[in-house]
Amino acid sequence: MDYQLLLLTIAVSFILAVIAAPLIIPLLRRLKFGQQVRDDGPQTHLKKAGTPTMGGIIIMLAFTLSFLKFSVVDSDFYVLLVAALGYGLIGFLDDYIKIVFKRSLGLTPRQKLLGQLVVGAVMCVLLFAAGHDTGISIPGTDVHFDWGPWFYYPFIIIMMMAVTNAVNFTDGVDGLLSGVSAIALAAFAVVAMQATSIAAGVCAAAMIGAVLGFLVFNAHPAKVFMGDFGSFGIGGAIGAIAIVTKTELLFIVIGGVFVIEMLSVVLQVASFKTRGKRIFRMSPIHHHFELGGWSEWRVVVSFWAVSLLLAAAGLILSKGL
Repeated sequence: MDYQLLLLTIAVSFILAVIAAPLIIPLLRRLKFGQQVRDDGPQTHLKKAGTPTMGGIIIMLAFTLSFLKFSVVDSDFYVLLVAALGYGLIGFLDDYIKIVFKRSLGLTPRQKLLGQLVVGAVMCVLLFAAGHDTGISIPGTDVHFDWGPWFYYPFIIIMMMAVTNAVNFTDGVDGLLSGVSAIALAAFAVVAMQATSIAAGVCAAAMIGAVLGFLVFNAHPAKVFMGDFGSFGIGGAIGAIAIVTKTELLFIVIGGVFVIEMLSVVLQVASFKTRGKRIFRMSPIHHHFELGGWSEWRVVVSFWAVSLLLAAAGLILSKGL
């Protein structure tokens, strides 16, 4: 694969995001699409109330235009596009309901689950039609197993639900998700080059440029938040890239920060419901460190550093796939 194509895609997507943001942010402000802040969260976040959200429009616009422009159109292309835009649409509806109808929870859990099942099912149909390999490899080993489509496709649906929600949990501190996702996507771009999937490589590059362009306006102090539209769209793209490059389990390593964030929520809820006690000061875990006295910038830089280490570890393991 031509790495120059990926660099060009990143550059164009970045420029599109940087151009779009100054146009979209004032519009979001005029529409009063402001962020609602939890009273029980870090007190430093209270001043963020009213900051424009749904900035995922910037990310998804830059990503989509770049991906459509530079990607080849093959079976991988359609899976990647459906994943990014399909899960992004779920996030968009969630944001829209929260803001316009003043419902703090947005979509109900059942509605969100149904949407994720539908998008996952469409992905499975596309993968099946393309004759996608249903085997799964364990990173860094020679272990490979294939339990057939009756196992693989339900696994894919569950995996995509886990990935998109894990990425969504990571959003919550200025610049955190933008940076972590750019690092994970960069690693998966390398994986895509190894797997010679042009569509997956361009998808990763288009999303890298979009989130880095968004980061210009999302770094502390953030002028805009991405909302669920952005986080679900990013999660959909990352999960789909892992699937089409046949590195499904490698996400656990490269996307380790996302996994940790999700586990912190699961453990917190389980502990509180079974023991009536919390493990963390607040979940997701980045808020635990904030309430422990860490500044937002320290949390972000630390999580970026961990993400870099995990991405490097993932690339080392991918050599054996």
